[in-house]
Amino acid sequence: MTDLGLPTVPKQTHTELGGDIGYALTGQHFTIGEGVDVASVAATLAHPLSVIVQVTKRCDMDCGFCSETMQKPDPTLRQLATMEENLRGVIRVFLSGGEPLLRRDFIDIVDMYSEHHIVAVPTNATHGLQHAKGMAGKVAYANIGLEGPRATVLRVRGDYDKEMKGVRAFQEAGIPLALSSVVYRSTLSALPFTIQIADVLDATKVKFILPLRKGNALKLPEHEFISQTEAEDAFTRLKEARAEHMWAPALRLTTWTPQNEGHMIVIEPDGFAQAWPVYDAPDLWEPLGNVLQEPISAIWERYRFKENHVSKYVGRSIHAVPRAA
Repeated sequence: MTDLGLPTVPKQTHTELGGDIGYALTGQHFTIGEGVDVASVAATLAHPLSVIVQVTKRCDMDCGFCSETMQKPDPTLRQLATMEENLRGVIRVFLSGGEPLLRRDFIDIVDMYSEHHIVAVPTNATHGLQHAKGMAGKVAYANIGLEGPRATVLRVRGDYDKEMKGVRAFQEAGIPLALSSVVYRSTLSALPFTIQIADVLDATKVKFILPLRKGNALKLPEHEFISQTEAEDAFTRLKEARAEHMWAPALRLTTWTPQNEGHMIVIEPDGFAQAWPVYDAPDLWEPLGNVLQEPISAIWERYRFKENHVSKYVGRSIHAVPRAA
């Protein structure tokens, strides 16, 4: 047998993290005990469950829905190390962008964060060929932005074939996959194909997200935004199609309700932490502090969306269907 020298992905399916919190590797999501109250969990946490660290704002695509169009210089490795130290206690860190794999030193960043955190990587996969082997065994999963089959992706995102080359590189390296789709009215017909693609890729889940009016999405025609009711109806049809065709991936739908306001904590390249999305705030950001200057525990103390944060990440405030056995 040929030894490729690649680290193996852990085989466990669930890990208990203490304080009624667990993490399911089969669906890449947090769990709390049945009947456990979200408010009581939020009150006992000293750190967020999950944060997003923008290692760059640069991207090689120009998605029509992109909210991150304002550019800032990339953080240095030294700055990222300071951020990591101040993020100790956070269970999961998304190393995000922009497109994070544009950084040639991305594996150095993965090595820096994977020792103390579950690391996930939101990516368009266009640079997966360069980084997949270095990510193997260190990244819990890669979350691939994909709105459907080739014609849909070409219209709303970018180069479908280049994405899929990177996705195949992740697969060959044994990196678990998830898909994430931003939902327009004009992409609704493509969404069943997204689930089928995810099933073929053996992805753990497909996340459907409604666009927010920020960045490029400010230029979207109004008719492309669907209502909460329309989103829920579409999700019902997707659940039915999933059952009919025996597709395996878990399904998630996040809509912008009061229960989901501010649930994400995003660390920008200059260290500034923001609650996102805050519906009445300028640019949908609410400033929280700077992790180059203070630990995340101090920022968490004054963060006003703790219950929304926990509720979303344990699946209580979103529509969720578990992965099929």
